Amino acid sequence: MADVTRRLFLRHLRGTPTSWVRLHVGGRVRREGVGQSFWYRPLRAVLSEVPVDDRELPLLFHARTGDFADITVQATVTYRVADPALAAGRLDFSVDPRTGRARARPLDQVATLLAELAQQPALDLLARVPLAEALTTVAPVREAVSDALATEARLADIGVAVVSARVVAIRPEPELERALQTPTREAVQVQADRATYARRAQAVEQERAIAENELQNKIELARREQQLVEQHGANTHRRAELEAAAELAAAQGRADRDKVADAAAADRARVLAAAEAEKDRLLAAAKAEGVRAVGHAEAEAEAARLAAYAELPPDVLRALTVRELAGQLPQIGQLTVTPDMLTDLLGRLAPGR
Repeated sequence: MADVTRRLFLRHLRGTPTSWVRLHVGGRVRREGVGQSFWYRPLRAVLSEVPVDDRELPLLFHARTGDFADITVQATVTYRVADPALAAGRLDFSVDPRTGRARARPLDQVATLLAELAQQPALDLLARVPLAEALTTVAPVREAVSDALATEARLADIGVAVVSARVVAIRPEPELERALQTPTREAVQVQADRATYARRAQAVEQERAIAENELQNKIELARREQQLVEQHGANTHRRAELEAAAELAAAQGRADRDKVADAAAADRARVLAAAEAEKDRLLAAAKAEGVRAVGHAEAEAEAARLAAYAELPPDVLRALTVRELAGQLPQIGQLTVTPDMLTDLLGRLAPGR
């Protein structure tokens, strides 16, 4: 849609690259073309705007095949206004000169015409073929629709040209489509079942091979376990023999060690006894030597004393005798000396007087 702006009592129109605009003033064409931009007076101007870009028209219509089956055809038609001047004269493309809005919907008329013109050749073609063939005649239907629209005089009269026509899909009703798919589905299912059975058979064969392999493994494990038990028994017997030999060697070693210890103890006792005997002998000899030396010394002392006593006078000897005797007497508490005893003693001590 063109952009219309207001300036006092004037209007300014600015078109687009895809819009063809015509300006009538007083029944005469003043401006026309694509991408127009001009000032005009709305009270005198008559404007027409025709889009010239390519437009897509989706179509969805029902048809009936030769065997009276209902199908749905989905197609798309691309068209454009090739002669905008002719289209503006045949269809109402006028716009409000004050606001620039379209006063009618001419493109809806074009879409209705194209839909009717496209359906007719497709319906005629599909009505002559059965359902199974109709579902696979996409290319013939497309060619029929394209040829019919390209040679249609009514489109040329309004300046419309068809660029292309495409048939997207041809489908039956959902129940009928499922029924048609059943043989294919069953065939696929048969193949799937066959593949399943083959896979199961292969799985059974593999399980049998696995079972045989497991049995062989068990037999091999049992044989190795027997070898292990035998080897364990041999190892145990060998260990017992080695332990007995070790115990025997240990017992012999202990016996030899005890014998050596006993011999050493006997030798030590013998050495100790000899040492004790030697010690006793030496002690006895030393004691005898000491006694002999003491006796000899006492004898010499006694001889010396006797020799000394031999040279003393008798009175001195008597006095020494008394002193020795006094030393041998028991303790005397009191001693009474009479004059007679003192006189007699003094007389003995001094006989020469």
